[in-house]
Amino acid sequence: MGAIAIADLVKTTLGPKGMDKILQSMGDEQQRKQITVTNDGATILKSIWVDNPAAKILIDISMTQDEEVGDGTTTVAVMAGELLKEAEKLVNQKIHPQIIIKGWRSARDVAKKVLDDIAMDNSADEAAFEQDLRNIAMTTLSSKLLLHDRKAFAELAVKAVLRLKGSGNLDYIKIIKKAGGTLSDSFIADGMILEKSIATGCERKITNPRVLIANTPMDHDKIKIMGSKVKVDSMTAIAEIEEAEKRKMKAKVDRILAHKPDVFINRQLIYNYPEQLMAEKGVLVIEHADFDGVERLSAVLGSDILSTFDDPEGATLGTCASVEEIMIGEDKVIQFTGCQRNEACTVVLRGSGSHILDEAERSLHDAICVLIAAVKNHRILYGGGNAEMRMSLAVENLARTMSGKQALACEAFARALRQLPTIICDNAGYDSAELVTQLRSEIHNGNESFGLNMFEGAVGDMKAMGVTEAFRVKE
Repeated sequence: MGAIAIADLVKTTLGPKGMDKILQSMGDEQQRKQITVTNDGATILKSIWVDNPAAKILIDISMTQDEEVGDGTTTVAVMAGELLKEAEKLVNQKIHPQIIIKGWRSARDVAKKVLDDIAMDNSADEAAFEQDLRNIAMTTLSSKLLLHDRKAFAELAVKAVLRLKGSGNLDYIKIIKKAGGTLSDSFIADGMILEKSIATGCERKITNPRVLIANTPMDHDKIKIMGSKVKVDSMTAIAEIEEAEKRKMKAKVDRILAHKPDVFINRQLIYNYPEQLMAEKGVLVIEHADFDGVERLSAVLGSDILSTFDDPEGATLGTCASVEEIMIGEDKVIQFTGCQRNEACTVVLRGSGSHILDEAERSLHDAICVLIAAVKNHRILYGGGNAEMRMSLAVENLARTMSGKQALACEAFARALRQLPTIICDNAGYDSAELVTQLRSEIHNGNESFGLNMFEGAVGDMKAMGVTEAFRVKE
């Protein structure tokens, strides 16, 4: 019952006309104010508190799908729920679970074989493959909040993924959310954007700089010795101690300057004195670039993260075409363009409020993950319930060749597969029985690229509409 309840819960978010859910967190008082509006299956299932073991397994399945491919989380949960419903009927008919499982295993093998056979691979032709990726992104986004601007966002996602040149390292794609403007103002920026500001007294733009990235304390000019006491008998002694600290700091800055950097980026704070010393030498200083930013910058600029500065020859400094301060909305950010590893890019999302931005980020993340899976795997399928229908027809044919109770299990499997297009129709408010039988007969009669057109409530040619999905999602 628990698993079926979970499947019914996310069922209504499936497909291009799926509805959003409003989730309210059930934490303490602070958290209780948090409200999330989403139709991303993984987000919904992460947020609900479940005590039922079967339901937990269902949530785990959907999390695995999310980590593997990033999309299809709702489909997985719904599919498992439908199988359980069918299984319940069979068990009530006094059919033993082992027999059901045996039937299902053979059904699954047939379904996988069908998927393999109908998958298409255009990776040899670059332009066609790029178009496939665009279509996949459009299909993924059509069931999300970004539906109306999906052309623009599909472009963004494809550009970002193609820059990775197949490495599939998501860390190189950073998504920044800035409230203000509309979703269509979102853009993709070359290189890396850091949400920090440049220190006072420094240049605002440098071309072809040597960038030194450090993780080192630069706030020693005040006395900060934890847990120790110093007794002095006059103010001059304090001044002397401060002076000594200052000299230590100056020596450290000199050691850093020996590396001849043009840009110094530190993960920790930099106090005024070292900042001033560096600015006098014409070094552009950026402080408190949080950990995430430092790790990503070092990967993108091809430099080490230094914490000791004794070996100017052995240290690798990063390079890029330019570092400059730009404005996005009302905030100043720092843009690194023309990085050494040109795979990095930053997607800047604009939108009216935090709910919209959060959901846009989730949608775009899903699209990017699916595209990365598609780039690795190259194979695509037609969407719109086409793959499910063809698998279910193949499984039905298998059931006809079987004898005994296994055949009933096989038929149940085919019915469960057929439920997915049915639910997609129901969510759009169309007559599902009518449409799904039409689709079934079309495919049976040889129109193998047909699927459900949810914008017109009819059966249509998925090839002409460009509705494609990544093979990995279905697999």
